[in-house]
Amino acid sequence: MMLKMDRLPIELPTPTNPSPNDAAAVQELLGGKFGEMSTLMNYTYQSFNFRGRTRLRPYYDVISSIAGEEYGHIEAVSYAINLLLTGTTKRGFDPEPGPLRKVVDARNTRHFIASGQAALPMDSMGDFWTGQNVFSSGNLRLDLLHNFFLECGARGNKMRVYEMVTDPTAREMVGYLLVRGGVHIVAYARALEHLTGVQVTKLVPVPDLSNKAFPETRKYEQIGLHRRLYTFSLEDYRQAGIIFNGPHPEDNLPLEVVFGSPEGVPAPDLEEEPQVNAAGAMDIDPDMFKDIAKKMGVEV
Repeated sequence: MMLKMDRLPIELPTPTNPSPNDAAAVQELLGGKFGEMSTLMNYTYQSFNFRGRTRLRPYYDVISSIAGEEYGHIEAVSYAINLLLTGTTKRGFDPEPGPLRKVVDARNTRHFIASGQAALPMDSMGDFWTGQNVFSSGNLRLDLLHNFFLECGARGNKMRVYEMVTDPTAREMVGYLLVRGGVHIVAYARALEHLTGVQVTKLVPVPDLSNKAFPETRKYEQIGLHRRLYTFSLEDYRQAGIIFNGPHPEDNLPLEVVFGSPEGVPAPDLEEEPQVNAAGAMDIDPDMFKDIAKKMGVEV
């Protein structure tokens, strides 16, 4: 079971230059082959399907902990896309002037036709994410090797998207994911080392460009987020530290397991876009909810 919190792992700034084409590029980090939907579903199914859990519990705990974090990464990428799309068309209730005419040349018009000017489970070319991206072989060594490769591929794509999109919103999100994805790379490398004796961490980083080249990563690394594995559970996955320990392969500082999750920040309250009927509930009176909440003793 999952405990859902109405928070994001990081604070995303309001875009200085909202852009549907930038949002399209960022979609690759959500629904691409190496995107956050793929990492979530790969590790989720591997945890569901894990056999021999009692004997191999530390490996199960690592995979399950990382799966828990990936859900929040999907949310962070989606909000970055939504913020980049907010305000890109002319707001209003009259369809006759063509309030969406400026986005007819957008790279991904599905953002405006198939959704409420918001993220969708697809890649940068508008192809929808597919379960064929899930690899769950049942063989622990093979799954861990695949996961290491998946995280390295995701890292490469994040770097390229960073170079495509200069808006602070997208770059803040990508910077955070580079740091946290690096944790997952190290975790799977350490798991493979424990299982096989092969010193996989000597390959890190892949690609070989340091996170320090990206200014948005520095503040996260200064507080140790590149060395911290969260379990996203207060009671379970207690044996992840048997795998995730020792020095970080890049700065030799100690790896750490944190039982629980980051505190996070409130998610942005996305503005309504009436020209695409989002949210399209104009007859709702907020005072009605306040009155009901007061009668129920709920603070609003």
